[in-house]
Amino acid sequence: MNIARISENVAGIRQRIAAAAQRVGRSAEDVTLVAVTKYVDVGAVQALFDAGCSVLGESRPQQLWHKAEMLDDLNISWHLIGHLQRNKVQRTVPLLSFLQSVDSIRLMEAANSEAARLDRVLSILLEVNISGDQAKHGFAPEDLASVLNAVPNYPNIEVRGLMTMASLRGDRDHARKDFSKLRQLRDELRSSCPAEATLNELSMGMSRDYDLAVMEGATMVRVGSALFEGIDS
Repeated sequence: MNIARISENVAGIRQRIAAAAQRVGRSAEDVTLVAVTKYVDVGAVQALFDAGCSVLGESRPQQLWHKAEMLDDLNISWHLIGHLQRNKVQRTVPLLSFLQSVDSIRLMEAANSEAARLDRVLSILLEVNISGDQAKHGFAPEDLASVLNAVPNYPNIEVRGLMTMASLRGDRDHARKDFSKLRQLRDELRSSCPAEATLNELSMGMSRDYDLAVMEGATMVRVGSALFEGIDS
């Protein structure tokens, strides 16, 4: 594992985040880099942590279980960014700092119940299918108002914001439009959402377009493959 190259990649990504933020009058400190570990092993995760990445995102619950167990001595903030089936909630929620991919009321209920059992409040994001791609998970934008109205029924979750993925069928210009739509939707919802939903966080942007996401207001960017460019495992 080329640890030095991972450190260089992390530094380059942080510089690109800072440059994108500066272009629109934002601070890089307002953007959290969520380092996605979907395709790498525990050794690469350790290297990421050593390079200063302590906020890590996993798409698959089983992989999160394994990596969290193997690296339980590290102060890692784990985010689940992929689809979570309700039968995996009980094993997953205790490991999480953030559940970014809540895409149904039933999952919200299950996450709330598990958080209550643990006597904690779980931070979540509502996943929005902003592009309308049929293959994607997430709430339809027009359904979010009613979803937010239900939030007070679940006292052990805190809705911190929204998450989306840009359409994979489009180019960077299309991606930026998707990010702009999510920010506009968040801004519209803020005026009427309950106090239990702060909506301060926008998780959007991946390796191909995270700079554009920052320019459109992302507070979290989920970067995976760009962290490992030029790495021979």
